[in-house]
Amino acid sequence: MRVVQKFGGTSVADPDRIRTVADHVARCKRRGQDVVLVISAMGKETDELLRMAHEVAKDRPGREMDMLITAGERKACALVAMALSDIGVPAQSFTGSQAGFNTDTNHENAKILEITPVRIEAALDQGIVPVVAGSQGVSSERDVTFLGRGGSDTTAVALAQVLNAEMCELYTDVSGVFSADPRVVDSAQKMAEITFDELLEMTATGCPKPAMRSVEVAHNYGVPLHIRSAFTWESGTFVVREYAEENAVERPIIRAVTHDLSESKVTVVDVPDKPGVSAQLFRALADHSVNVDMIVQNVSEQGRTDISFTVPTEDVTRTTTFLEGGLLAQIGAERMTADEAIGRVSVVGAGMKSNPGVAATMFETLAANDINIEMISTSAIRISCVVAAGRAEEAVQILHSAFGLDD
Repeated sequence: MRVVQKFGGTSVADPDRIRTVADHVARCKRRGQDVVLVISAMGKETDELLRMAHEVAKDRPGREMDMLITAGERKACALVAMALSDIGVPAQSFTGSQAGFNTDTNHENAKILEITPVRIEAALDQGIVPVVAGSQGVSSERDVTFLGRGGSDTTAVALAQVLNAEMCELYTDVSGVFSADPRVVDSAQKMAEITFDELLEMTATGCPKPAMRSVEVAHNYGVPLHIRSAFTWESGTFVVREYAEENAVERPIIRAVTHDLSESKVTVVDVPDKPGVSAQLFRALADHSVNVDMIVQNVSEQGRTDISFTVPTEDVTRTTTFLEGGLLAQIGAERMTADEAIGRVSVVGAGMKSNPGVAATMFETLAANDINIEMISTSAIRISCVVAAGRAEEAVQILHSAFGLDD
């Protein structure tokens, strides 16, 4: 059996943890598994490298940032390879480029174009454990590239796909995917399995692990995923295409309640209500790489309306500066406002497609607790509401109970 195992930063945070990972891999080898490892930077090393970069320079070219950030993964994978060799398990470390990851030229958030894992296959044929540095590759211009935050998950899933692995195991500091953030909801339940569609909605609305890009790749190519703990080694959460019919009766309509405090709301006030205005507004924002999420346009009054949308909080200043720098005047808007004190709360579940009343229950629950809804967006299996940031965690707790997820 061929398996790709990814270990996150906390899993290899110090020498003791690295030796524990090596022991685990040795046991897997004794069970007859061919193991490929993908390793993240140790602990908070990526954050430390970013901090140092901000201290030494105001101008930080993307090429140099990628060279800097990816050093953490290279360091960690070499140490893991040493720990394996020390206990008699042949291992070799590989950078992203050595592992065959070819990417575009978009520094700090590169996309994988092609993987040619010739050296990885050769190592496996020789009984050697390949230890691959996560979240990196080489561009068509032969520069080192970084796949972005959470990129080690994407590295692991992509490798599992090209190597035809039977399983991709993502080891983290939590024991699986939970029905809510366990730090917010004490009664949050670990799920034995979840569908790709549900997990995609969860990761898009605040669930931090695994990285959303990795779930998209796994979904598109049918890579089996197992999200589990590197600290307890217990079975975690398996990600499946669809649930088995025999379990349908026991499965709740809503599987999870997520929340996200990383976005802010921008409102463009008193916009002409005529064709083309929204297109002009959001095309201009897209051309300036502003990632817009939820959008709500109010009912028109006397030919004028308001348009609200959410953006990552880190992009608020850039967005407002751009709007006030001329775009408001171009579209004929009167002014704009920005509110960083918002939170998005979402309920996710494939069961809502065939069960009416989910939206009503969500809105009634929030209303009964005097939590005002500022924006609403939906998909086939998800409903999201924007509320005041200070009430977001409370909203998660009461919705988790209202949909019967506490037990």
